[in-house]
Amino acid sequence: MVQNWGKMTSQTGFRLPTRPLGRVRDGVRAAHIIVVGNEKGGAGKSTVAMHLAVALLRMGKSVGAIDLDLRQRSFGRYLANRERWCERHRLSLPRPEEAVLAPSAQRDLDLVEDEETERFSEALSRLKTNCDFIIIDAPGADTLYSRLAHSCADTVITPVNDSFVDFDLLAEIDPETFQVGTPSVYSEMLWECRKRKAQLEKRSIDWVVMRNRISMLDARNKRRVGDGLKMLSQRIGFRLAPGFAERVIYRELFPLGLTLLDLTESGSTVTFTMSHVAARQELRDLLIVLKLPGLQGETIPF
Repeated sequence: MVQNWGKMTSQTGFRLPTRPLGRVRDGVRAAHIIVVGNEKGGAGKSTVAMHLAVALLRMGKSVGAIDLDLRQRSFGRYLANRERWCERHRLSLPRPEEAVLAPSAQRDLDLVEDEETERFSEALSRLKTNCDFIIIDAPGADTLYSRLAHSCADTVITPVNDSFVDFDLLAEIDPETFQVGTPSVYSEMLWECRKRKAQLEKRSIDWVVMRNRISMLDARNKRRVGDGLKMLSQRIGFRLAPGFAERVIYRELFPLGLTLLDLTESGSTVTFTMSHVAARQELRDLLIVLKLPGLQGETIPF
């Protein structure tokens, strides 16, 4: 039975829930929700989500996973590739508990919103009870599922490439002075989600922007993007995190379902190099900057 969850329309036109989603029983410690999202494809969201999930699993944490890109399902396919690799090599690699959502088949928009909200809330409740962390890969588009995920997030990680094409996702930039202008629709949506979470749960969302797929070469454009992000972070309240450098290894690992933390497993055909050591350090640096609950003081075992 579809419930009326109640929604409000924000100033930006985004409809947000008016009650917390994914409730758990009293006394149950709910999982920390991490949303990896922006509204642009090609920034490496699925790579970040997968490596973060496996890193937390390697640290002994239980992890849930939801891929909200219902069309491309890059994160979901990454997980499926991992399952096939384990079956083929008869190995047991750490894998997150996955919740798979489907789009509503209703034609009435209100019924679609009610049905998808209920599906999302039920999946969230199950994973919240079973897991320490839930990692949600949001689509590179504005969808109801994406809005719901952002409104429930405890941490939002927004990977951006080192270009003003991706910077435009966050705010306008003056083409002559390179001064930061008004925030983008995505930034405004996240601002609305942060206000809504503060009202409903008396907590805010920790927004972290990571510069991803960074070129090894120094360039004027790279420095300008960095300066712009620092300026914007002070204006709209996000933290900057080091990202992953552009490496061929990430594209090679996807069809195998493996991560940088699996390269020394038996059956891996990828030769472990010093470049991979540096890439692992980037992952460690990200975990340190995120300051996730329950990890303070713990040794990172990779």
